[in-house]
Amino acid sequence: MTELIAPVAAVISVVVRRGQVLLVRRANPPDQGLWGFPGGRMEAGETMFAAVERELLEETGIRAHAGRLVDGFDLLDHAPDGTLRAHFVLLVIACDWIVGTPVAGDDALDAAWFDLDGLRDNDPRFSERVAAIARKAHEASA
Repeated sequence: MTELIAPVAAVISVVVRRGQVLLVRRANPPDQGLWGFPGGRMEAGETMFAAVERELLEETGIRAHAGRLVDGFDLLDHAPDGTLRAHFVLLVIACDWIVGTPVAGDDALDAAWFDLDGLRDNDPRFSERVAAIARKAHEASA
């Protein structure tokens, strides 16, 4: 019998500041080694806004105010044989930078600002949808 994988609620933060977006190079699957948005699983009893602020601080040392829910989507992580390993329901939240310089922390290999105009769809260095999500969050903040 196939084991069912329950969806897990998770958040990702999109921090755009001075024409740049904050990204982390992921230390763990899914998308290990790729640049993507800071984020992670919500804890029991935690609001999505509290979760995104906590995850952002843990992964980058950046303090920000969780502003707006921008998007949401499913992320399915499959093993090489096609078996479903994880199912995340990701809530995309635009955050307003308060203070801090990016330093890789928990679950991140690196953290850095990237020029928003330099992000391209299908760039192999980045997780899927990074450019599109960054643009959408930036437009929602304008």
